[in-house]
Amino acid sequence: MLASSLFRGASRLGLATVNRNMSIVPAYASYNNLNITQPSEYVYNLELNRPKKMNALSMEMWGEIGDFFDKVGEDTDCRVVVMSAAGKMFTSGIDLVDLGDMASIVYSEDDIARKCTMIYHKIRRLQKQFSTLEKCPKPIIGAIHSACIGGGVDLICGTDIRVCSADAWFQVKEVDMGLAADVGTLQRLPRIIGSQSLVNELCLTARKLEAAEAEKVGLVSKVYASREEMMTGVLEMAASIASKSPVAVQGTKMNLVYSRDHSPDEGLDYIARFNMAMLQSEDVMKSAMANMDKTAPPPLFAKL
Repeated sequence: MLASSLFRGASRLGLATVNRNMSIVPAYASYNNLNITQPSEYVYNLELNRPKKMNALSMEMWGEIGDFFDKVGEDTDCRVVVMSAAGKMFTSGIDLVDLGDMASIVYSEDDIARKCTMIYHKIRRLQKQFSTLEKCPKPIIGAIHSACIGGGVDLICGTDIRVCSADAWFQVKEVDMGLAADVGTLQRLPRIIGSQSLVNELCLTARKLEAAEAEKVGLVSKVYASREEMMTGVLEMAASIASKSPVAVQGTKMNLVYSRDHSPDEGLDYIARFNMAMLQSEDVMKSAMANMDKTAPPPLFAKL
């Protein structure tokens, strides 16, 4: 596959060269802080692209992330998104310049009620940008290398699958900045890891969570020896998912997200109502026929 052949040469050519060999997706070429490429059919790679700023999450980048996931949810040429990063690290967290803009509101002479209203709406806008990852029906695979700090943890908590390279580490840094994390970590991380005690420790101490421990506690599902091996593996995984019925894949994600936030009985009712329509899809018969005839070529599914 294209994805595999490109990244097997990564250690020899360098990731930057390999990324240039991928096809840029024209619909998203206007972004200043993201590279959107298509390494293989139906697979998009979103790459955080502020390497000179350690991929610090500026307000512009934040907005571009939200805009992309809003649009790609309806993009029939995409079935899976890989989220990676250019440069030496995944992200250093929120851009401190933009954090300074928030401080300018706090220390202004405006009425406190009006300052509170401005801050509230600003935080809610940022939250909504990262919540687009969960609302996007396409599966999102986070591929993390080196540091993933502060807002970066908020960001990856919205992905569906997370993998990392052996040099990766994660840090909920906000308490060291004098604030509580407010863009998703405190709400999503406990559901991902499952240990409230460990979540409390990580969020209250701001200690680093190294790759091996992150895999052990379930933050990531796999650790690769190197960044190059990670990208090869993750693009192969994405291509495998993209080859399956988009009706089945998107329906599975939607129901996983719904069931996480509802009781088992509510989740069962939701999937019953979902499948009373989707079981009538041509994809069901195509998949069934392919499973019965092992010599037949893999089924091809229409765009969704």
